[in-house]
Amino acid sequence: MSIAHILGFPRIGAQRELKFAQEAFWRGEINEATLRDVGSDLRARHWALQQEAGLDFVTVGDFAWYDQVLSTLSLFGALPSRYGFDGQHTSLENYFTAARGNTQHVAMEMTKWFDTNYHYLVPEWTADTEFQLQKNNALLEEVRQAQQLGHRVKVSLLGPLSLLYLGKVKSGLNSSLDLLHKILRAYQNLLSALQEIGVEWVQIDEPILVVDLSPEWLRAFEPSYQLLSAKAPKLLLTTYFDAVAEHADLLHRLPVDGVHIDVVRAPQQLEALLKDWPQGRVLSLGVIDGRNIWRADLSTLLQRYLPVQVQLQDKRAPLWLAASCSLLHVPVDLDVENKLDPELRSWLAFAVQKLTEIVSLKHALDGRLETVQAQFTLADAALQSRRVSKRIHIDAVQKRLTQVQPRDAERKSPFAQRIIAQQQRFDLPLFPTTTVGSFPQTATIRQARAAYKRGGLKHLEYLEAMRAEIAHVVAAQEKIGLDVLVHGEAERNDMVEYFGEQLWGYGFTQFGWVQSYGSRCVKPPFIYGDVCRPEAMTVTWSAYAQSLTQKPMKGMLTGPITMLQWSFVRDDQPRSTTALQIALALRDEVADLEKAGIGMIQIDEPAFREGLPLKQKDWTAYLENAVRAFKLCSAVVSDETQIHTHMCYAEFNDILPWIAAMDADVISIETSRSAMELLEGFSDFAYPNHIGPGVYDIHSPRVAKMSEMQTLLQKARQLLPDQSIWVNPDCGLKTRAWPETMAALEHMVQAAKLLRASCAESEDEAHQHCC
Repeated sequence: MSIAHILGFPRIGAQRELKFAQEAFWRGEINEATLRDVGSDLRARHWALQQEAGLDFVTVGDFAWYDQVLSTLSLFGALPSRYGFDGQHTSLENYFTAARGNTQHVAMEMTKWFDTNYHYLVPEWTADTEFQLQKNNALLEEVRQAQQLGHRVKVSLLGPLSLLYLGKVKSGLNSSLDLLHKILRAYQNLLSALQEIGVEWVQIDEPILVVDLSPEWLRAFEPSYQLLSAKAPKLLLTTYFDAVAEHADLLHRLPVDGVHIDVVRAPQQLEALLKDWPQGRVLSLGVIDGRNIWRADLSTLLQRYLPVQVQLQDKRAPLWLAASCSLLHVPVDLDVENKLDPELRSWLAFAVQKLTEIVSLKHALDGRLETVQAQFTLADAALQSRRVSKRIHIDAVQKRLTQVQPRDAERKSPFAQRIIAQQQRFDLPLFPTTTVGSFPQTATIRQARAAYKRGGLKHLEYLEAMRAEIAHVVAAQEKIGLDVLVHGEAERNDMVEYFGEQLWGYGFTQFGWVQSYGSRCVKPPFIYGDVCRPEAMTVTWSAYAQSLTQKPMKGMLTGPITMLQWSFVRDDQPRSTTALQIALALRDEVADLEKAGIGMIQIDEPAFREGLPLKQKDWTAYLENAVRAFKLCSAVVSDETQIHTHMCYAEFNDILPWIAAMDADVISIETSRSAMELLEGFSDFAYPNHIGPGVYDIHSPRVAKMSEMQTLLQKARQLLPDQSIWVNPDCGLKTRAWPETMAALEHMVQAAKLLRASCAESEDEAHQHCC
């Protein structure tokens, strides 16, 4: 008989209960006990959903107060030593300090979890890093909670090699592998403790096996798991997001009781893993898509995996069925979407529905198809509906794409000529100051948008409310003294959803929230058909903002790759085709902004690096299309119009030639948490265009001092020419409050002015010395 399980469930709650409790705790409105009660209730509710669906295990250990990497560090008392925390007892206050920072401490660096839009806190490794199982062991407490509720438990745990690999060496080590012996002792103690309280299986995640690992990392797996398996529950080594076929021999040798592979993202790897599969070992197949929301083709899956089941039975090897990865990456429950178009709704499956799909496939494979025939019938009907629906294809969109020429994706002149024309037009000072786009989204703004959507606010009233907010934002920027302004994006609920709502081919949910990091949740739209722009989306707002000031006003757009990556994308055509359709829609918007007199247009691509395939052999095809999509929407403007872009936390060094190929006049990047470390790659590459390195962290409520920003700018000056440096925050300011925003931006402008004055004095001294 096959086994049904999942690798993890969304932790935020169907109504974002965890988010609201976290933020209330941070504001001091509830105490720690109340927050912990919310977490306990959510875990119990999610385990009940798994049991009621018919899963053979509930998964414990997938819950985190902020992020699973941070939680694993906390479990072993391995938060960065710079905080000076007690290594034997990590409090929730310590945990959130590392995640968010405070007046005394800078938060840990944050980056993307592989090729997803989920963020994790980056471990910091030094020679004095220690790993010691905490006395207040949160994981053991959660296991006991599940056991007391009568559940059969499978523990989810980030593996030691992946934890080490995902961190950064800060000092005293040649490689994070230097810490391997320390971390393995801590994992041995944890696994032994789990065995003692009756845990049968531990799902130990080693996702780094899907990336291009060096030989030294690969060599570390076998001896590590020899040690770990000696006194431990049964181990299910888990991989996802790409193939591990090249490591089939290694996986066959490892002393584990089972292996999980992702056959949604990499179906071709199954053949290599099945060859010489060890007798009696579990093979877990991720057959239901944990990264997208389309209903599964159960009939096709049944026919595909029936022969696999027979093959495994010959080896007495159990077949387990699961989602491809943790369901953290999809919304919680489709059943609450009572306003969604019925036809579109029938095509979708969220986390709760995916539990049913996994169990239905299990019963069918085990010869009980008649008990789940209704689920198969519904799935077949939904798939047929998608195939024949007239809302999927737009002939004009497809025809336009075939007519695109290479010259459509090229600016008229090279950057060296464009920047002269732009400097003459804008006459900006050295180290020009600006922001990345959004300003605080207050309760008043959100209430006005919500009232307008439900019909409680008339169109003219809504227009007046948004114009008043734009006027307030422009006046605030003028008062602070910023050089290049933005309109603040008061009318926008989300940088992707806002545009998707105005494009054909996009669908939307009410409650389809997905965690991005901490308490930050996004509600990705879904792309079900060909994409086009029926009318202008931002021109009215930007033109109004420009009418309020003599300073340059940036038009703000979300780029085609980010529109793609941060949506649930249709699976019936190549993603590259969908990206180019979005690019053409945005091209029309860029052209209209320029016609309206907007001289600077920022096309944000924070997901550009995120979409990079995990294996280098697949990079070129993705990058060529990503660059083409960006240039297709941006190259429509004249030389005098300045194109900006923004990218979020990511490792850029390995793709700098492609970032340069995008040919944006100015790029802003998040660099404050890494203390400008990311700029070193841009410097070594001799990046040709202008750069705005973020000088303070907007993901933390902490207001950075002016002296700290000066220090970061001086580091930037050591790496980049003065003429190429812009000054801006790390990212948009929508999640921050107004008082901290004003204070931080005032510090930023003062830092830039002092730097200009310092440069001017140096020039005067040099001139006097020369004369």
